[in-house]
Amino acid sequence: MPLEAVEARRLYRQVADQLRSLIDSGEYAVGSRLPTERELADQLKVSRPTVREALIALEVEGRVRIRVGSGIYVTEPADAKPVPSAVIEGPFELLRAREFLESAIAEQAARVATKDDVARIDAALVAMENVDHPGEASMVHDRAFHIAIAGCLGNAVLVRVVGELFDQRLNPYFAQLAHYFENPTTWRTALDEHRAVRDAIAARRPLAAHDAMRDHLAHSQERFAQNFGAETGAAAPAAPKRATRSGAQPAKPKRPSNKAAKRGDGRRG
Repeated sequence: MPLEAVEARRLYRQVADQLRSLIDSGEYAVGSRLPTERELADQLKVSRPTVREALIALEVEGRVRIRVGSGIYVTEPADAKPVPSAVIEGPFELLRAREFLESAIAEQAARVATKDDVARIDAALVAMENVDHPGEASMVHDRAFHIAIAGCLGNAVLVRVVGELFDQRLNPYFAQLAHYFENPTTWRTALDEHRAVRDAIAARRPLAAHDAMRDHLAHSQERFAQNFGAETGAAAPAAPKRATRSGAQPAKPKRPSNKAAKRGDGRRG
């Protein structure tokens, strides 16, 4: 039997696999509520963003239903087409990569941007200000803004990479997460952050441009990390911490008591 290449599974997939196994084995019955994100993160010894990505993956698969303000409930598995999770990065993983790369690009853009470059950034920003969100059009103009900044450096590879990273928002996991937290209010906040990036570039302030882009993408992670489950008395998490490296094995969640396993509100997703 020929050997096959060994692939290090992303940590959120390991968490999703473990939770799915517990559901399949009956540890968490259909209709019952899973532990909160905070409890799962503590039991698994991983970050809350990693748990968030795992829960979103399970919801896309139809294995759980997230009810904002209530909790995460096990649902009857549907005969849905499986999502190829092996090739999908988690939303927080993508945002962290963009934070690192685009902050450096914005810094250099502030050094080299021409009047025409700033005009292209302004055009994208004006378009963003005059579009409804959430929606396809807002994403098109948001993408154009980030592409315009990358274009200031005159490097086609960077333009392509920034575009490809942004386009990962179209994957089902990112789209499902955005469904919960993107709205006209968060869009207006993001617009203010975009303006700060633009103003720093136009004023030729490299460090300010770097920090403004970093803050924008860090705040995006914070917005996606707001509580969507029932966590009585728990405060919203601070900026997401980096998850344990993908090669690490998450601890196994504590087995629920018989009472907890049977508990649920009787509803199904």
